[in-house]
Amino acid sequence: MRDVRNFAANIDETLANAVGRDFVTSDSGWLTDRNTRFLFLLDGFDELLLERGATNELKPFLEQVAQFQKQAGDNSERGHRVLITGRPLALYGIERLMPQNLQRVSILPMDDDIQQRWFEKWQTIVGEVEAEKFREFLHSEQCPKQVKVLAREPLLLYLLAAMHRDGKLQTEMFADANVGGAEILIYEQALEWVLEKQRFEEGRNLNPEIIKLEPRDLEILLAEAGLCVVQSGGEYAAIKMIEDRLLEQGCQELKDLIENARQNKREDGLKNALAAFYLKKSETATNNSVEFFHKSFGEFLCAKRMVEGLEDLTEKTERRGQVNYFVSDKELERQVYDLFGYGRLTVEVVEYLMALLVKSEVKLEVLFKRLHGFYLDWCEGKFIEKMEDALSQKVRQLWKWGIESGQRQVDIYTGLNVMILLFELHRYGQSQEELREQLHFYPCGQPGSEDFDRTRLLRMIGYSQCLGNFAFVKIVGSFLNGADLSGADLSGANFSGADLSGANLSGANLSAAEFSGADLSGADLSGANLSDAKLSDANLSGADLSGANLSGADLSFANLILAKLIHADLILAKLIHADLILAKLIHADLILAKLIHADLSNIQWDNQTKWSNTIGLHEAIGVPEDLQQNPEFAAAVAHSEAVSQQQE
Repeated sequence: MRDVRNFAANIDETLANAVGRDFVTSDSGWLTDRNTRFLFLLDGFDELLLERGATNELKPFLEQVAQFQKQAGDNSERGHRVLITGRPLALYGIERLMPQNLQRVSILPMDDDIQQRWFEKWQTIVGEVEAEKFREFLHSEQCPKQVKVLAREPLLLYLLAAMHRDGKLQTEMFADANVGGAEILIYEQALEWVLEKQRFEEGRNLNPEIIKLEPRDLEILLAEAGLCVVQSGGEYAAIKMIEDRLLEQGCQELKDLIENARQNKREDGLKNALAAFYLKKSETATNNSVEFFHKSFGEFLCAKRMVEGLEDLTEKTERRGQVNYFVSDKELERQVYDLFGYGRLTVEVVEYLMALLVKSEVKLEVLFKRLHGFYLDWCEGKFIEKMEDALSQKVRQLWKWGIESGQRQVDIYTGLNVMILLFELHRYGQSQEELREQLHFYPCGQPGSEDFDRTRLLRMIGYSQCLGNFAFVKIVGSFLNGADLSGADLSGANFSGADLSGANLSGANLSAAEFSGADLSGADLSGANLSDAKLSDANLSGADLSGANLSGADLSFANLILAKLIHADLILAKLIHADLILAKLIHADLILAKLIHADLSNIQWDNQTKWSNTIGLHEAIGVPEDLQQNPEFAAAVAHSEAVSQQQE
């Protein structure tokens, strides 16, 4: 529709001018031929809007179409129909004024049959072999789940197919990539296509001509929109919020676009540009808001914006041995609160963020150092105690955009989100030999050092309770795998359901802590104090509990397969229905422990393993034959059975 240059007073003339063929110009009765019915496909009313701006004829044109449809319905000689396509955000502001005889329809995702028909057509373009390779890729286990979802939409399926044809989308690309890394490979290509190739004709990119913004400006706009949507709750964001944030960024072209719109008392500021890029008017928000068609695309753009902000923190100059950062410590505080003071980081955003960081040229060790400094200051309450600073500024911003959040809430979310980033950088660093020391994150400081504060993390967990019960584990619990919490005092802390797989908790005080349902597989708990801890349903497979104090701990239904319990104190511990297959119980003390229905198949034990007065031992299953013949064990079984009979 952007090619329609002349909009006449009625649709007949407009169509005649647009089609411009001999049979139109030479035969004035072509629309009234009783033997011919036309279906007019008018593609891209959103581009009509982009081309003509706020003064466009979209509403009058739709009224013309409605009148055309009415005449076609009333006159048996004019049974024509019109189908207009476009992104619904372009209808923003005129939806309620839509003519009654125009019906809104939407394109449904492709089902298997339609997708198969599409592949048959694609085969005629690229050949049978290439089409089959792409089909196999989409159905392979290596293909990310989100890519398969995107492939249900015609335009995006074409984009994926073209990328595959051009060698930019191959199974090998995802062999070593995690979920986030795999998806950003897709989204980066998609973003490039949207910015550079979506409107490419006659050897040039038409976006700058239509939208009056260069690709880099559009990229900034989309990234800011992604951040705003995530900060607003992950569904939609007010257009004013996007505008306000862009005005703060310093991009002159975007500033001019917004300020000119406001001077002309237009509320559509960025609507024209946003309409073209997978955003739509929010159906749930009451204000002038937009949302992404694909939530994950918005999350990717949010992560991209965060990475750009984090990259700024690492820029520095060195002169005469003195390091000066372009972003001062005070400005760093403002930027960190601005990026992360809105709510909790989700697993999806963090996956994208880390994949983009690793792929970028950001000096991770410098970023870690600066974020770690912020973390230590946050733990000391430096920011919450100030009256006028970055924290209060962020609170005022959120309130201005209708996001109700108090100063304490913003402070806690910011600190916990920074902690999440440090945990993520730590985990990545452990996989890179040259970065293991530089990115090693000790939440309580390195044990034995002057900075070691064994209760630091416990205090922060307590502080986070201001957001509600178990706030820490809800926000940070998914990011603790591989964490180094050695020597920390976390007594009484709640880690229910947390992912602590591979974590280092050696020597930690975890007495009375809650680990129900937690994943502690492969964790180092050697020498830890777990007395009276709740570990029911916990996954401790392969965990090292050598020398751990588990007296009185509840390990009911716990998975202890291959766990090391050498020299462990299990006095009075509950091991009811616990799975101890192949566990090492050498020198373990199980006096008065409850082993009702515990599975002891193929356990390792020695003569120093203590079974005296064990409760329910006679009901344990899978007891090795050589253990059954051990006199001390046999006596313990007999005692257990006698006690059980007395109780009955």
